[in-house]
Amino acid sequence: MVETIKDVEGLDIELEENILRKNQEIAEENRRILDENGILCIDFMGSVGAGKTSVINCLIGALKKKYRIGVVGGDLTTKIDAEILASHGVPVVQINTGRECHLDANLVSRALMRFNLNDIDLLFIENVGNVICPAEFPLGAHRRVAVVSVIESPYLIVKHPLTFASVDVVVLNKVDLAEVVGANLKGFENEILKINPSASVVKMSAKTGNGVKELIDALGI
Repeated sequence: MVETIKDVEGLDIELEENILRKNQEIAEENRRILDENGILCIDFMGSVGAGKTSVINCLIGALKKKYRIGVVGGDLTTKIDAEILASHGVPVVQINTGRECHLDANLVSRALMRFNLNDIDLLFIENVGNVICPAEFPLGAHRRVAVVSVIESPYLIVKHPLTFASVDVVVLNKVDLAEVVGANLKGFENEILKINPSASVVKMSAKTGNGVKELIDALGI
């Protein structure tokens, strides 16, 4: 028999609600600033190794002649991913959170101050590699995307429904490896649509570039 404890005794619910409320207020201000400057912003979430950087890299390669692109990169300590994306010649602001497992609206607000917003049409945010924490912290983005590698656990989606309920698009990445690892692509898609029937599901291989056009269409860019 498995006993489940759903609430942690002693958790300060009021403090948590205050933090989330304040984050929401700053996120709304971020959105106002983005709208005022005519910038479309897309927030990418996903586990470490899901392929967020590779997906964004594909999008920049496909869109940099059409849009003036900027990137906010979130990571604990390094700027490895940011340097990969900056190699396209686009402006990148790196946020190192230290111990925090997600970006919040205040950090993004500070990042926005580092850009010349008049020179950006499209802003990609790569959140910290985590499939849990970012879901509760909207950043002011117009679209939210979850990137899932098909070589991850088949239970990833059902175990973390909050993330997938809050996104507009889910990228099933690394489909070129699906047959090798025996991944059930239809099973992944069904789990996503049970949680979020309105989500667009895009099958993609960021390694080969297959699916990038479908992702661009799903994002409306």
